[in-house]
Order: sequence, then C-alpha cells, then structure tokens
Amino acid sequence: MGKLRSELEDLSFQNLYTDEYRRLAKEVDARRPELEASLDKITGTIREKLIENEVPFVKIEGRVKRLYSLWKKLTKQKLRIEQVYDLIAARIITENDRKYCYLTMSVIHDIWTPVPERFKDWIAIPRDNLYQSLHTSVIGDGGQPFEVQIRTEEMHRVAEEGVAAHWKYKESKLGKKDEDESLDELRKTVEKLLLPLVESTEENEDSEDFIETLKLDLFPKDVYAFTPMGKVIQLPRGSTPIDFAYAIHSVVGDTCTGAKINGRIVPLRSELKNGDVVEILTTQNSKPSGDWLNHTVTSRARNRIRHYISLQQRTESIEIGRKLLEKEAEKFRVPSKKFLNNEGELKRIANDYGLSRPDDLFASVGYGKTLPRNVLAKFLGAEKFSELDPENEKQTRLKTGMKAVRKFIGMSEDAIVVKGVDNLLINRAKCCNPLRGEEIIGYISLDKGIVVHNKRCKNVSQLMVNKERIVDVEWAKSDNEQIQSVQLLATTENRTGMLAGITNAIADIKTGIRDARAKVSKDDIGMIEVTVEVYDKKHLDKVVGAIQHVPGVIAVERLNP
Repeated sequence: MGKLRSELEDLSFQNLYTDEYRRLAKEVDARRPELEASLDKITGTIREKLIENEVPFVKIEGRVKRLYSLWKKLTKQKLRIEQVYDLIAARIITENDRKYCYLTMSVIHDIWTPVPERFKDWIAIPRDNLYQSLHTSVIGDGGQPFEVQIRTEEMHRVAEEGVAAHWKYKESKLGKKDEDESLDELRKTVEKLLLPLVESTEENEDSEDFIETLKLDLFPKDVYAFTPMGKVIQLPRGSTPIDFAYAIHSVVGDTCTGAKINGRIVPLRSELKNGDVVEILTTQNSKPSGDWLNHTVTSRARNRIRHYISLQQRTESIEIGRKLLEKEAEKFRVPSKKFLNNEGELKRIANDYGLSRPDDLFASVGYGKTLPRNVLAKFLGAEKFSELDPENEKQTRLKTGMKAVRKFIGMSEDAIVVKGVDNLLINRAKCCNPLRGEEIIGYISLDKGIVVHNKRCKNVSQLMVNKERIVDVEWAKSDNEQIQSVQLLATTENRTGMLAGITNAIADIKTGIRDARAKVSKDDIGMIEVTVEVYDKKHLDKVVGAIQHVPGVIAVERLNP
C-alpha cells in the first residue's frame, strides 16, 4: 500500500499541479548529479566505517526525496530547497537484532555532527502503523545536511509491505502452519511491536506532555546551532545571531552587520532554534551598537559589547578632556603644548587624583569628573594660579548670574549637590523631573554637566551600562522652599463639575495651579490634566490625596514621575 500510495501521489502531483511539478523537477534535476555524487560518497563512508567497527549490515541505500513529498514540505513549511534536511537520505538495513541499529547510529554520529531535535526513535516507540526505524539528520562535509534511516530487515519488510508481510515472512521461515497458529503468530507480532509504545505512555496520559518532557531531558537549557560548515555552536536558550557571532570569535561579533538563518536574512534580534544553520554577515568597518545589549543573553557577547562601548566612550572622553584643558590653558595664557606635553607633571597630577596615567586624567576631565580649572591649578601652583586667574575680578558677577539662572530653572543655588565635589553644573532630567524628597541619581553628561534622574526613572537602567559615569547626588539641606511644576493626570467618571471639583480641592490645600485641561476618551472616561506648583514629594502626595478624595475620581497619576 505504501508503494502504491507513493506512485499515486507523484502521478497526481504531476497531473494536477503541472507547473509546480515541472519547476520543482527542473530544480531537482539540475542538482541531481551533485546530489547523487554526495550520496555515493556518503554510502561509501558509511560502509567503510561499519566494516571498520565490525557492525553487521545487510545493505546500504541512498535516495533523493520524492518530488511530491518535497513539494509538500516546501509548501507547508515555506522553505527553500536548500533548507530541507532530508533532500537526500541514506538507509541502512541491519541484521535482525535491534542492537545493531543503535550501534550503527553511534557510528553515524561519530562520523558526522547530528542535528539536535532531528533524531527520532521509532524502534522504541513505533508509529501507529507499526513502522519502526531510527531517523537522524546530520551535517555532512561542506555543511550539506542529510538524513539517515536505520532499521533491521524485519522492520524494513514491515515498512515496505506492511505488518502482514512480516507475518508471511516468519511463516515461510518456520514452515507451513495451520491458520490458527498463523493468526496467533500475527497477534504476538503486533503485541511485540506495540508494547514499547504502551509502556512509554502509561505514565504520560498526554502525548504532548511526554514529548515536551523528552525534549527537556535531552536539551534542558541550551540551543544547538550550526555554522554553514557544520560546526556546532552551543548557546543558552533565547540566544540571537549576535550571541552566535561572538561565540565564533570576538572579531566576528564586533564586525557583524546581519545574519542568515537557514538561508534567510533575519533581524539580529531573532531567537535561535535547535538545528538552525546560521551565517553571520560582516563588514570590516562595522562596530558594535549599544542597542545590542537588549538582544543578547551570553555573558561573552554582553561583556564584549560593554567593553567596546566603554573603550569608545573613553577614547572620546580623552579627546574631549584634552580640548577642555587646552581651552583652560588659553584662558590663563599658558602655552597648551607646555602644559599637555609635560608627561611628568601630568602623571603627578593624575596620581593626586588616584589615577595612573595622563590619559586617565584626560578621560576624567572628559567625563566631567574632574574640572579643567582644578587640574591647571595643580599644574601652576596656588600662587601662580591666583595671579593668572582671569575670573577673580568677575567672581561677584558670576555668582549673581548663577543665582539668577538657577532661580529661572526652578532650583535654588544649593538644591542638589554632588557628594564630595563643588561648583558643578547640575540639571534635572526632563524625562522624570525629580522632586525634592525623591531618591535621585546623577549621571555625568558630556555636554550638560550632571544630569539628575529619579531613581525610578525608566531611563536609569540604560544609564547603568556606563557605571563609571554614575555619581552620588543628594538634596541639599535648605530652609528655603522651592516651587516646582508637576503635571498630574486624573482619570474620572464623565460627569458635570469634575474639573471644578478637582481645582477646588487643590485650592483648598493652598496649592497653585498653572494649567488645567479636560477631555473625554472614546470609552466615555474623563481625562483631566492639571499642572500644580509643589515644594517637595510630601507636598505632591498631599495634592494627589486631595484629588483622590473628590467624588468621581477613579485614579491619579504623575505624568513625569
């Protein structure tokens, strides 16, 4: 029946889907000489290794996949012909002892690398039609995948002609029996073939659970992918082509620009699966991106990316530091070459700051951790520095101006301080607009001084990639109350007087309102945005509490927490 079905399928395919048949036949025929040459080499290698390992076998066959079967797989799985693992296959028929099947499989896996999750044991667990065989896919020479089927003579006869053929074969071997004895022999044969399946599923009522458990036992935490040449790369589950590239070599990872999985170009964030053949595309001048940290799981890849980003930022900071020191030297009418080329003095100054080399000092200035003015003061000495300082006469005007600027942006002169450092430009981050009383963190920006974020700000996790640029900041102790604008969103029932009720509640606690707007959502929910003037987090909590007590208010949230 199997042979008849195969013939009918191929003939039906040829006549019902003529164009597809011709196109696929043409593509396979173009590859056929190469495929048949590969099969000859594969079968020859298998024969040689089985003889060498003294594993008895009856015959070894090779085949190219049938056109209908190939077309069905290409259509159903949306593959290209080079992505099909079993386009060519070798079949090994052993003597009638299943142990020879497993011995043969071990020899095959010694010769070629097996593809994980492409091994099927239908000897221990036969198919519903009593088919028994071992199937395994391997990566051959040159990265060519192929399938190997291993079965005994008895299993092969059942596969080709059905279970009745097995019964008839036994009868011919043992001599003519009466009908009852023959039927009894058939029953025993069927029981023998089904027994492993029954035993294996007794404790697993759900067959899907059984398969998932088996997968977890075989590959609990890892995924096994292949290079185009067949080398196995073992990675944690969830890995992407970027992890794969760094697993091959750090240079491959650093210059990675794209990837192909099973012959298809895919985004670098794509997760790898067992058996994927991954080709990494590289460009000599390409460099890692900080965004890659969001799409990698291996420590090797993440550490390399962090190292590159840190190195790149250090190089930029050294250059910025040199330029800042040059400008500072010009202000004091000190020749920049005399200053920056004095290795001995610069090393001494670096040591004063706990640094080893002049480049470390330049980087510290570039990061904003060390002021150029302070470095120059150590170079010139206190007396000479004071004598040449062009700022002495402008000190009063500068302080007055700084106070005016800080007042304009809503900060007192000492609203936020950096622990252990004075006279630094400090800005509050616009993304979270931290409020006095909230936990804060400082980040050294290359062009904005110290940018202060709320510790719960969504951007803090990205800033932590550059931990060397994080500084400790705190709210300065001050008796002066500073007004700061905070925007709130109240979700309310859609009814008359909600805006008036909220503004009255805010006014009752003596809090200023800069702006208030109301609208209704598509879901018939009121949305009221109100900008209030508060002094600190405690004051803000009081305002939020007052709004929440207004009848009809569903929720209140801060729009820039």
